[in-house]
Amino acid sequence: MSRRLPTIHRITEHDAGPYRLERLDLEFANGERRHYERLHGRGHGAVVVVPMLDADTVLLVREYAAGVHRYELGLVKGRIDAGETPEQAADRELKEEAGYGARDITVLRALTLAPTYMSHQAHLVLARDLYPERLPGDEPEELEVVPWKLDDLHQLILREDFSEGRSIAALFIAREWLRTQPA
Repeated sequence: MSRRLPTIHRITEHDAGPYRLERLDLEFANGERRHYERLHGRGHGAVVVVPMLDADTVLLVREYAAGVHRYELGLVKGRIDAGETPEQAADRELKEEAGYGARDITVLRALTLAPTYMSHQAHLVLARDLYPERLPGDEPEELEVVPWKLDDLHQLILREDFSEGRSIAALFIAREWLRTQPA
């Protein structure tokens, strides 16, 4: 069923650090009025990179995650800088975080974090045909690179130190996409 979008009667904005907080005064098709809040990022989006070392092996990185105060395994990810395409940002982040560049870069789709209250989107990018190249990054320490077989994804998703939803979703999407491609 397709519904008419709510009417926005008013938007008030507040500064929220790297985000802009908006409060929406909405009216739904049934006449209900509600206030919703949403966060808008100030940047140009982000990338989540699935770097394939070979046809069966993805490269993960282990880095400090301040939100949960521990080291987490996850995919290469980062912001898209002004003037960059998602492909360029993915290749740069891959070089900064994992020490590899990619000759074959494919944007698979966009992922949202929490679409009910956040506009942020990250482009899911598959990187193949890797070659060693390192660029200086903004991380305070070099990240550990951990190769992982896609066939062992069932074990990875049960690890306590692999909990980020974007990385989990990205690996399943990339694995399924790769399965549909001709050999």
